[in-house]
Amino acid sequence: MTGRQADRVVSALADSDDRVVESALRPRQLSELIGQNRVREQLALVLEGALRRGRVPDHVLLSGPPGLGKTTLAMIIAAELGAPLRITSGPAIERSGDLAAILSTLSEGEVLFIDEIHRVARPAEEMLYLAMEDFRVDVVIGKGPGATAIPLDIAPFTLVGATTRAGLLPAALRDRFGFTAHLDFYEPAELGVIVRRSAGLLGVPLKDDGADEIAVRSRGTPRIANRLLRRVRDYAEVRGDGVVTRDCARAALELYEVDENGLDRLDMAVLGALVRRFGGGPVGLSTLSVAVGEEAETVEVVAEPFLVRAGLMARTPRGRVATPAAWQYLGLPVPPQALLTRQPRSGPEWAGQEDAAGEAEPTLFD
Repeated sequence: MTGRQADRVVSALADSDDRVVESALRPRQLSELIGQNRVREQLALVLEGALRRGRVPDHVLLSGPPGLGKTTLAMIIAAELGAPLRITSGPAIERSGDLAAILSTLSEGEVLFIDEIHRVARPAEEMLYLAMEDFRVDVVIGKGPGATAIPLDIAPFTLVGATTRAGLLPAALRDRFGFTAHLDFYEPAELGVIVRRSAGLLGVPLKDDGADEIAVRSRGTPRIANRLLRRVRDYAEVRGDGVVTRDCARAALELYEVDENGLDRLDMAVLGALVRRFGGGPVGLSTLSVAVGEEAETVEVVAEPFLVRAGLMARTPRGRVATPAAWQYLGLPVPPQALLTRQPRSGPEWAGQEDAAGEAEPTLFD
């Protein structure tokens, strides 16, 4: 296995092959959804209220990091409503005509899911405003002074938008969603339940200690947990007796360069470059990505969020900075300048947050 293939083992970004397997593991109803208890309860009220009134629910915006279940929730919404689901993505909607073609063919009550909605082209985005509020679009015929706008009514529908970067959504679009939910990272206990459920569906013999070992290395992300389970299953079948135990999981994940806290080869490369090559920073994202031989977007989307959440890296106005915990994690003495980086604040209330100055977040390894 090459380095880049090993990176993909724990990436929260799914390719086409991953989606085929993951679709078979998705829960189909809200009652089957594990974790996200507050979001699940709120969404259940929204859907039940709409069903009792006999109307389409308000539009739903789902935000959060990749791999936490935004697409799964969109499918569950359609299933709970007993409605068809139309799936597209923001980058696929380049012109207003693309969106008009989709909206004009929707049936009444249908659920339209737009993944990466923050990447919808601006002309289509403006058409979406009117469609969400008044269930109509204005189709422009012709060009220049002779152009004519023809109003076109569309069937009432529910838009489910998903985004990993809610801050890029214009306020005008964000305000048109009647229900907004942010998905949080999962606790290891919740991931353990997900791993056991997936093992049952895949027919993988799994011991409880093996499930727990996979869960704690899954970076709080169900997609990564399921992916690691499949890789450990391969190891157990080829080099073991087919049963996934703690020792088997540890040996397999060590082979795939996933350490006991979920850091993989890319994470360690970024952390090592930041500490050893740049003295702990600050250093710009583009420079850091060149140092590890990856695209800047890969470092920013795949590695950086987990390192920041773990308290090993801080984002500052001057660039990325290694925290004292990063030096300690690599087994290196903490230099005096690193101590000037404010230590992460402790307590669960800070989990997944970054203050206005871009300073360090709490470490997961205290």
